[in-house]
Amino acid sequence: MSKTEFLPESGQPVGAKVDASPAAAPSPVKLQGRFATVERLDAARHGAALWQGFKGRDDLWTYSSNGPFADEASFQAWLRERVELKDPYYFAILSPERRALGVAAFMEIRPKMRVAEVGHVVYSPALQRQPAATEAQYLLARHAIEDLGYRRYEWKCHSLNAASRSAALRLGFTFEGIFRQHLIVKGRSRDTAWFAMLDRDWPRLRAAFEQWLAPENFNAEGRQQRRLEDIRSE
Repeated sequence: MSKTEFLPESGQPVGAKVDASPAAAPSPVKLQGRFATVERLDAARHGAALWQGFKGRDDLWTYSSNGPFADEASFQAWLRERVELKDPYYFAILSPERRALGVAAFMEIRPKMRVAEVGHVVYSPALQRQPAATEAQYLLARHAIEDLGYRRYEWKCHSLNAASRSAALRLGFTFEGIFRQHLIVKGRSRDTAWFAMLDRDWPRLRAAFEQWLAPENFNAEGRQQRRLEDIRSE
């Protein structure tokens, strides 16, 4: 819980004073990891590989406000539109061979409040349940909190999206509740599950991520020795 202070004049409870300097807006950057690289989305460089990873998988878009796409032309047109946006601000997730395997974005960016969300996450099957997917989320969170100065980092998803809700908890986001009838998406009502990690939580979360990502946590076949949740609970 946030620290409570009391106004000396009235005795009313108020929140603690914080640094009100705005966070920085995202800008082109390369976040390099062992399993993955995260960089600003570029339709010309990443588009063909992303389409190869996404095509024929309409299920990837079920809970998204975008897609699915009938053909590569419509997908590439959509991707070019994404590149022009400042919010959401899109990133590509690359393999060590620099093949684009997925996308994610900073969105609902509010520098004055030092709040941002990670969303529009779409992983090709080659990225799902792989160490690169976890490392990409670690790199994005570290960049948002440490480099850009956000104090609240959010994850929101359709309340019926069990995979996304499970991923948020595994990554260390705290569940905060359900916003009922929050959105209308593709003509359907959406209740939204809210999760967040705070800057004061980050040192503990970062340590767990780095222990999980360490080479010694993977056997010769590349399988994890300890789960991220177990490391965090130690």
